[in-house]
Amino acid sequence: MDWHLIPLLAVMYMVKTVNFTNGTSRNILVELGISSDAYALRKTTPHDFIPYILAETPSNLVVKFFKPSVWQARIMISRGVVLCCHLAVKNPAGLSTVRAFLGLFEAGRWPGILLQLCYWYRPDRLAPRIVWATGLLAFRFNSVTAGGLSVPADASWLSEKEKAFVQARPPINSPRAAEKDFNWKGFMDTRKDKKLWLFQLCWAFYTTGTTGLIFYQPTVIANLGFTTIAQAQLLNIPPAIFACVLTTIFGIFADTGCIPQPSIPLFFMVVILACYVVEYTYPNTGGVYAATFLAGGFSTAWYTRMWPWRVQTAEGATGSAFAIALANSYGQIGGAALRYTTLFGIAMGFIGAAIIMNLITWYVTSQVGIDTRKIKRARIAALKPNQAVLDDVDIHAGENRTNRTSGADPVLERDGLSRYREVHDRKTRHKSGGHGRFAWSD
Repeated sequence: MDWHLIPLLAVMYMVKTVNFTNGTSRNILVELGISSDAYALRKTTPHDFIPYILAETPSNLVVKFFKPSVWQARIMISRGVVLCCHLAVKNPAGLSTVRAFLGLFEAGRWPGILLQLCYWYRPDRLAPRIVWATGLLAFRFNSVTAGGLSVPADASWLSEKEKAFVQARPPINSPRAAEKDFNWKGFMDTRKDKKLWLFQLCWAFYTTGTTGLIFYQPTVIANLGFTTIAQAQLLNIPPAIFACVLTTIFGIFADTGCIPQPSIPLFFMVVILACYVVEYTYPNTGGVYAATFLAGGFSTAWYTRMWPWRVQTAEGATGSAFAIALANSYGQIGGAALRYTTLFGIAMGFIGAAIIMNLITWYVTSQVGIDTRKIKRARIAALKPNQAVLDDVDIHAGENRTNRTSGADPVLERDGLSRYREVHDRKTRHKSGGHGRFAWSD
């Protein structure tokens, strides 16, 4: 299944990232006759980030209606057209215009990828797929087709039994193809959910506190004496590789079901805060580069460990699309800030606030985390005798039933998921003598 999804998603993300993070602005500054500050302003706020932020959530809410393959193709084509239009730019006003349209048409790429993965994988299995899609490229592309950009119910390369199995595997709050394309009640319930805004504050404080790293790193590299583009790019590579290694190592530990998911991004932020202390005191250029290297790696790895936690408490197709897009857009408000020089002392304050919000959100979602780890350990134990666990996490455990959100569509009670579970429940009672916790894997 991974080979049908991840390589193509990785290529899509790579094309976007290579364009965003490579190249030089020097030719643009000369040709358009603008300063570096004016270029930075037109490249980001408000010409790029504001349209991007405003369009991100609506874009993700229509993914299910148009289907991922169609909508992602639309994003790539329209974005490519706008990139080509950059060739015709002759003045600062033209640059501002194409940057605004680029932000508008780019919106929805990453949250759309995340939403699609939620249809296929359990939240506790998302992190490695995020790493593969964003940090690594597959070297084999056999069986990779546009059909991979689909939801399980529409996958032509799956049999009906395989479709039922894939849809039955994620928890009941995960998005399903059988739901409505847009559920107004699910949208409103998600909007009123306090967890949505707690995660939003986690993202907002964190991105504001770490956005300066990407702009400070080139200065540190230049101070080390590496001034050419090739040399600078080489020193930009280690933090990216380090982030992949971090995510893989911590993902292995998290996959045991013994470590609380929120503790990992919390630890990352503590390390980042310590690195900021070094950068604030500035002992020497080498020490600052080492601190920037570590902070850059941990800051990137933070997202891959936060997203599984975020989607774990989202509900339904509409609720998940809304929650993911909102966190990825308005949660990154720090990226839309003007590029003034910010003292690392101020950045430390934002990271400290993010740590506090992380702890509060951890407390609010603690029961879901405990249940998730219990189920995870039970699933690992069941694999040895070739069994499968049918129990799953109730994200509303402990809540008043009348106050529960209803992001999932009621039609799920009638889809293949219920029939699949019903059949396997009968197999369980027959094969295990009436105990309903484990089912034999066929």
